[in-house]
Amino acid sequence: MNQPLAYVHPQAKIARNVVIEPFVTIHKNVEIGEGTWIGSNVTIMEGARIGKNCRIFPGAVISAVPQDLKFEGEETTVEIGDNTTIREFVTVNRGTKANNKTVIGNNCLLMAYVHIAHDCIIGNHCILANAANLAGHITMEDYAILGGLSAVHQFVNIGAHVMISGGSLVRKDVPPFTKAARDPLSFVGINSIGLRRRGYSSEKINEIQDIYRVLYLKSHNVSQAINFIETEMPATPERDEILSFISKSSRGIMKGYAYKDR
Repeated sequence: MNQPLAYVHPQAKIARNVVIEPFVTIHKNVEIGEGTWIGSNVTIMEGARIGKNCRIFPGAVISAVPQDLKFEGEETTVEIGDNTTIREFVTVNRGTKANNKTVIGNNCLLMAYVHIAHDCIIGNHCILANAANLAGHITMEDYAILGGLSAVHQFVNIGAHVMISGGSLVRKDVPPFTKAARDPLSFVGINSIGLRRRGYSSEKINEIQDIYRVLYLKSHNVSQAINFIETEMPATPERDEILSFISKSSRGIMKGYAYKDR
């Protein structure tokens, strides 16, 4: 439903049953899927690809050009999956020639004032709490949760099923299945509650805990821990996912927490 007080470029592709509230601006080269609701005062700029049954709340700006001095006006996109909710004043920048796109998956929740910079890749079922900020080229894998007022350094990778405490400064990669908190950001356990909610058995959770005990709680450096995990622990999809994540980390992974005398 095209609201008469909204501006929709004639070349924008708007599917059936899309609700567009007053004072929305939709530029050319935009595609919006069926059943999506666009709240008042939303701005959707060139290159946006928005899926079905999304909800975008007032004040959000989707697919603005990157805040990157290397950007030269190349044609890039923001791709948003189905059933994703974007709350008030969220900003999502489109990609640069580095990756050509910024991606947000299905069934995500971006709370108010979240910022997602150019070339970020956000998986499915991710939650970014209020005022979380992602610099460019960040990857968040499925079911990752980022606490409010957190800031993530460019090129950081956040693994699947991770939970990061509010107010965190995330400078290193955060391996899958873990919880991260404190300053500097450190391993504080595995996300056992989240894993149970998603159907992981107690045996599987214990297996993941054993892997991270070797990595973070024994007297090993990372190379020694990886060697022990590879040679002494049975191969499973979760073990291999953890090892693959660590082996691909260019920034290095977060450290274990060092308790100090007070």
